[in-house]
Amino acid sequence: MEIKVDKLDEKEIQKRGIRSWPIWEKEISKFDWNYDSTEECLILEGEVTVETSEGKKVHFSKGDFVTFPEGLSCNWEIQKPVRKHYNFK
Repeated sequence: MEIKVDKLDEKEIQKRGIRSWPIWEKEISKFDWNYDSTEECLILEGEVTVETSEGKKVHFSKGDFVTFPEGLSCNWEIQKPVRKHYNFK
C-alpha cells in the first residue's frame, strides 16, 4: 500500500474545496492507525513520519497533500504538532 505525497498549488486547493474540510490537530505522539477508507489531507503545520506495516517510512510536513489508501495499517510518529485539513472518500 502506497502513501502518496504531492504538492498542490493554491488554485488546485481552491478547486477541490480543501479549505472547507474539517481540521484535525494532534500533539507530539506515536500511535497505530488503520484506514477503513481513503483519506486525503493537506498538512497545515507539523512534521510526521508514517511507517507502513511493510516497513516503508514516509515523511511529510507543512504544505504536503497526502493520500492514505483504504486498508492501510501504519504507525504515526508526530515530531512537531500537526494540524491538517482532512477528507475521507
